[in-house]
Amino acid sequence: MTPPTASPTPSRDPLLRRFSIERPPTSSAGAAVTIVLRENRPEVEVLLIERASDPDDPASGQVALPGGHVSEVDGNLAQTALRELEEEVGLGQRDLESELHYVSTLPARRFGIDVGVFAARLSSLGRAPAPLSPAEVAHVFWLPRSALDTTRKVERDTSVGIIPVNATVHEGHVLWGFTRRVLRQFFELPLEDETFGPAYVPHTPPHP
Repeated sequence: MTPPTASPTPSRDPLLRRFSIERPPTSSAGAAVTIVLRENRPEVEVLLIERASDPDDPASGQVALPGGHVSEVDGNLAQTALRELEEEVGLGQRDLESELHYVSTLPARRFGIDVGVFAARLSSLGRAPAPLSPAEVAHVFWLPRSALDTTRKVERDTSVGIIPVNATVHEGHVLWGFTRRVLRQFFELPLEDETFGPAYVPHTPPHP
């Protein structure tokens, strides 16, 4: 007789225990991203990437969460998030304190795609993240949670033209649109008018 499969142990982490360890099907979204947390006293930080400059990429130079499009090899959205995390910044399941927690699925409206959002905390023994594909990721950096408390107006090219948008600026990195909305929602901060994008544009996996 096959023993029953044990359910994942709920996280005691106050930020993560709000969310279950679910594995939504790949049919429920076209892409997935991961919020990787790191404790750096006196506050938590979030891992972000800055995409490489590419004149043919509408997300060129944008700040984003590690993530990307669903691939045929992915069994569920959590696998998409983990695969992209490894491909972009070199972090795998063994670098995280627990399995991924499913946060939500949110629309990236400008690009007509739903994105599954997951979260996990970096293990104290986890590797340091680094760009693995310079053609896709130019930099990685850690954003302090408190940086999200300050809003600045920054002009950006949106679906309705170049207009001032709400943004968080940290050490020269400008966070706005979808990724900023995801993080403000995750940390239960008031949402602001961020309907114009970016536009999180996940990269498409190469064809075999």
